[in-house]
Amino acid sequence: MPSTIQPRQFLIDLFSTAVAAVSAAKCQPAYLPKPTPGGRTLVIGAGKGAAAMAKTVEEHWQGEISGLVVTRYGHGADCKKIEVVEAAHPVPDEAGRAAAGRIIKMAQGLTEKDLVLCLISGGGSALLALPAEGITLEQKQAINRALLRSGATISEMNCVRKHLSAIKGGRLGLACSPARVVTLLISDVPGDDPDIIASGPTLPDPTTCADSLAILKKYSIDIPDNIRQHLESGAGETPKPGNPKFSGHSHHVIATAQMALEAAAEMARKAGITPHILSDGIEGEARDIGLMHAALARQIAARNQPFTAPCVLISGGETTVTVRGKGRGGRNAEFLLSFAAAMDGNPKVHAIACDTDGIDGSEDNAGAVYAPDSVARAAQQNLRAVAMLDNNDGYGFFSALNDLVVTGPTRTNVNDFRAILIL
Repeated sequence: MPSTIQPRQFLIDLFSTAVAAVSAAKCQPAYLPKPTPGGRTLVIGAGKGAAAMAKTVEEHWQGEISGLVVTRYGHGADCKKIEVVEAAHPVPDEAGRAAAGRIIKMAQGLTEKDLVLCLISGGGSALLALPAEGITLEQKQAINRALLRSGATISEMNCVRKHLSAIKGGRLGLACSPARVVTLLISDVPGDDPDIIASGPTLPDPTTCADSLAILKKYSIDIPDNIRQHLESGAGETPKPGNPKFSGHSHHVIATAQMALEAAAEMARKAGITPHILSDGIEGEARDIGLMHAALARQIAARNQPFTAPCVLISGGETTVTVRGKGRGGRNAEFLLSFAAAMDGNPKVHAIACDTDGIDGSEDNAGAVYAPDSVARAAQQNLRAVAMLDNNDGYGFFSALNDLVVTGPTRTNVNDFRAILIL
């Protein structure tokens, strides 16, 4: 390993490079459409990156624009023509409901001469909280909380959300008809399926009410009778692919986890460290994924298999946490604490795990860094890694070590970033 590289700073720089590669300012300008002659341009959207995306539109757009986007509290940007509303994430609130109602009203009454530019990024599903008729915001909040605690994947959560909504699952796209709709998406979902990102408000939906019921049953989530009736009757069904009202609409996924991983890999190569991208779409329980990464790191450190050290293993995706304890910590802290407990202080291995939006779960950190002496330093404070993992307290563990990574909101979101450095 080049002697000038410091493992901790190297890993933090990898993360920063990954995030910069998927910013709206870098990725979005090339995808901006041309205005429709004789029509107006309406800009709408939602997500943790929505305000930064709106600001990028304003900086590059020729002509008049107006509109509204909703983003998470603290993720706003200074826009002049496009209104930015902040709301709660991951559990929706009244501010998000009101903003969603305003957006769908803006979309009505448009003509075929008008252009709707829809800016979507991760987090948009919770931020566009407009319950279907007969369903209350409080009921959606309760189901959201249950899904977040259940270990359900983002695809499963968004399937349920679509069928309880008056705006998701393509319903916003229907409301915009007959205007031309161009949707730009920053992907936070494994596989980058556009109709899953933020529950696909402008894209037709291949999933069904029956799929939603199966997911709720799978995770033993109790639902009120009115919601069960809404799903069983088909009242919550979404517009499907092939619906003619979506003809002429287009969408572009402008930033992905793979782009972030490749940028980090290129930085590692320039620093003289061989990178290996494991996957951009790893899913599963965060603690299980931590054990898998630890086993691979130990094999490389001990036997130079399947890769030769020095190297860095880079991966993305979205893990989940089935909450059983009462501690603090998002999925990246959970992953890294599981990894730390399994590494047994191996002196050759360092690691980082962060969320690219700058917020790990509901905490104020992006994630954390791990060093060979992390568990030993914690033990000096009478903190046991395994016990804290059992309590889902990754935040508490790494906070005590001053090893949290705190960036503040990055205003983009392609989900998890992990890098394991083996010397």
